[in-house]
Amino acid sequence: MIKSDHHINKNLAALLFTVFLDFLGFGIVIPVIAPVLLDPVNGILDSAYSMNERTIILGLLISAFPAAQFFGAPILGAYSDKYGRKKVLLISIFTTSVSLLLFGIGISSRSIFLLFVSRILNGFMGGNVSTAQSAIADMSELQSKAKNFGMMGMMFGLGFILGPFVGGKLSDFHSHSWLTFSTPFWVAGTLSMVNVFLIASWFDETLKNPKTDVQIKFSTGLRNLKRAFDTPNLRAIFIVSFLVIFGFTSFTQFFQVYLISKFNFNQAHLGMTFGYLGLWIAITQGGVVRILAKKYSPVSILRVSIAILGAAVFLLLVPQNEIWLYFILPFVAMAQGASTPNITTMISNSARESDQGEILGINQSVQSVGFAIPPIVAGFIAIIDIRFPIVVGSIFIFASWIYFIIYFKKVRV
Repeated sequence: MIKSDHHINKNLAALLFTVFLDFLGFGIVIPVIAPVLLDPVNGILDSAYSMNERTIILGLLISAFPAAQFFGAPILGAYSDKYGRKKVLLISIFTTSVSLLLFGIGISSRSIFLLFVSRILNGFMGGNVSTAQSAIADMSELQSKAKNFGMMGMMFGLGFILGPFVGGKLSDFHSHSWLTFSTPFWVAGTLSMVNVFLIASWFDETLKNPKTDVQIKFSTGLRNLKRAFDTPNLRAIFIVSFLVIFGFTSFTQFFQVYLISKFNFNQAHLGMTFGYLGLWIAITQGGVVRILAKKYSPVSILRVSIAILGAAVFLLLVPQNEIWLYFILPFVAMAQGASTPNITTMISNSARESDQGEILGINQSVQSVGFAIPPIVAGFIAIIDIRFPIVVGSIFIFASWIYFIIYFKKVRV
């Protein structure tokens, strides 16, 4: 039980560092995964594979993580409601470390099978974020929840800055011969193992009233997904969450393929570009969101931020010179950075205190579907036109905005 502000601050610091390392590992993959599969010379796939086949395999590999997360997240969320946040954090972070190291082994041994095993393992047991969100909800007052989720978003941004940058630099074998595509995964796996010891020694359990009637089943993901859209007070915001994630994932996961094809980016360039995007997300969620939360409700912020996000994603297709991308990406980052914590806040505020782990686990399942489907679809439609995944992303984000405006039009700002 939390007894003082000191405990709260210590726990918050531990959770924020956990989220940072989680997204550092997530970000490291971004500039590496496409070159690993698409590069016919230095990649792990045999030169006999066509570019179309490589693109489809890339989409399937990207989707493996969220597909596994769809089943794992609600199980870990319910487990954290019954047995506590700390146990789940320790299990999920340890598994994250193992999976990152396994991904590095898969690259070194040129085993596509191990890459899939790594992503599935990480996805199923990687309940770091939803569990950390539950812990933050446990110790946050209603007024401070959006601010604390915003700080979590800042850590996401910082991880998203350093992750792609580290991934790009540590895999840039053109600059140093001893670097390989697998080097960043050795680093990220080691850092995650350090985080296990941090949580074990520094984090105090935040769950005050464990639930004793929780049923933990493999089918929980499917059951909870049905519940998400059957619950009147949650259905609308879950639909918005799904559409935003679907659209943003269509953009982020195949934007790297677009940059490789359009501007001939290598992994170092990709790392710097996504790091730049993460910088603006961190600025937004670490500072701007906290300022906005004091003046505006989540509803009023989302009415604007989602629309800007849809427009900015589409505008990325306009530049013929890569320099103009860096003028548009801040708008993408700021709009996404303002949208995500406020959607999470609306979902959390709609749930009882005793249901935070389960509801936020359900949200992660909803988001996992939104993460899992776009890469598969994009892998096929990118064969037709490399711009299509970004166009589809923009369309889904605009669809979420229209739905949000219609459904929440009577909600006072």
